[in-house]
Amino acid sequence: MNEQQRKQASQIKQVDPTDIKSDQDSNLERIQSIDSDELIGKYFQATYEPPNMKKAKKRLKKDVDVHYDFSIPKEMQNIGKDKKFLIRTYGCQMNEHDTEVMAGLLTDMGYQSTDDTNEADVILLNTCAIRENAENKVFGEIGHLKPLKLEKPDLIIGVCGCMSQEESVVNRILQKHHFIDMIFGTHNIHRLPSLLKEAMFSKAMVMEVWSKEGDIIENLPKVRKGKIKGWVNIMYGCDKFCTYCIVPYTRGKERSRMPEDIIQEVRQLAAAGYKEITLLGQNVNAYGKDLEFEYGLGQLMEEISKIDIPRVRFTTSHPRDFDDRLIEVLAQGGNLLDHIHLPVQSGSSEVLRVMARRYTREEYLVLVDKIRKAMPNATLTTDIIVGFPNETDEQFEDTMTLMEEVGFESAYTYIYSPREGTPSAKWEDNIPMEVKKERLQRLNALVNKQSAEAMKKYEGQTVKVLVEGESKKNPDVLSGYTERNKLVNFKAPNSVIGKIIEVKIIKAKTWSLDGELVEKAVEVN
Repeated sequence: MNEQQRKQASQIKQVDPTDIKSDQDSNLERIQSIDSDELIGKYFQATYEPPNMKKAKKRLKKDVDVHYDFSIPKEMQNIGKDKKFLIRTYGCQMNEHDTEVMAGLLTDMGYQSTDDTNEADVILLNTCAIRENAENKVFGEIGHLKPLKLEKPDLIIGVCGCMSQEESVVNRILQKHHFIDMIFGTHNIHRLPSLLKEAMFSKAMVMEVWSKEGDIIENLPKVRKGKIKGWVNIMYGCDKFCTYCIVPYTRGKERSRMPEDIIQEVRQLAAAGYKEITLLGQNVNAYGKDLEFEYGLGQLMEEISKIDIPRVRFTTSHPRDFDDRLIEVLAQGGNLLDHIHLPVQSGSSEVLRVMARRYTREEYLVLVDKIRKAMPNATLTTDIIVGFPNETDEQFEDTMTLMEEVGFESAYTYIYSPREGTPSAKWEDNIPMEVKKERLQRLNALVNKQSAEAMKKYEGQTVKVLVEGESKKNPDVLSGYTERNKLVNFKAPNSVIGKIIEVKIIKAKTWSLDGELVEKAVEVN
């Protein structure tokens, strides 16, 4: 948003500060009587730009700048003294990482974190737009927060993340949930202190959503969860425009961080004692394609392999960008782990074409063969959508046979649901729900079978486990993950939490392993 737009936004708020939310009941009636397009145009045009497909596909790489000069505005540095915040996070690891940044910003403003909704002075819902189910959960939570807002008028409630950049979502909030104080997108998280200031001192709903991607802001504070695993964002956005996916519109074009900034962050995490990092990106192995010099994920991973940190992962990959250089570097082993999540989405070349995945079943299998030859023991996992528009029984069978042929050890499986704003949302969703559910059930049975078979091979083996803490189901049991991302539960003293230790597997289950601590076990790398 340019300076002129900001002035327009300010003028709009000054004109009708009480129109949006003064008297809650009368305001709701007034808003519901206004056409949503009129509402957006009249009150939020200066601050709200819904994603636009034509503009998105024409966007240029050169529009992105890198900034190293971020700071909390002086007037907001202690605004949260004796106050608390709560952030609810939905969706992917990228959302989790965004939450770490927002928690860092709020902490630098003096706020303290809380898990108790009733204690919070600021509540942010960091949302996901990938699946309809995630959207329903968010609106359910918004409904639950309304009585609390009526009880505590000074409570600030914000909706942020990917959902906030969907026009239909914004319209729904404006018409039915006018007690929300802030709506902001994924590109302007660094603006949270200023947006919070506006929400606190203005009676208008504060909305700032940009369809144009934000710049890369390098020195944002973060509050990370724990001291064992760390997320490191290496790039933002996606340029693939799969016909079912909203991400290119909510997250914007691919923007890579500079290698030296990433490497410095990884070194800092290593110095702080972190045992594992995961490099993040919506399309992580497209890293570097937008840089003005030749540099890709393979080169970055090679540099990071030299840093003294035991485990390095990355997610999520696109098969089109998984190049030979990356395979070569991963095959060197060391701290670069050979658990590879490689979403295929469908086993049918025809469905893949309509999805705009830009590879065929055969090309995917060639890639898998390359990975297997370089890393014979690599674990492959995937994502699969069933019931895509016009998917035939034969095309679904192609997915089942691909699942078996590759030997995926796990898969995230989904029933197709149209996301407004994507090309496929305009098509007839012509697969009956009972057919979708039957296909999903069959696919999940196969996934479970292959997972159980893969787990069975671990019985009797001794594996290295990064111990994360107490099991969610039993506080007397500790849990952690192997190098190939298998969950292991075992009994051991709490002193091993945060360490990599040896555990002997005594029993395999479908999705986890039971083990026992190797006697006189010491931390291993």
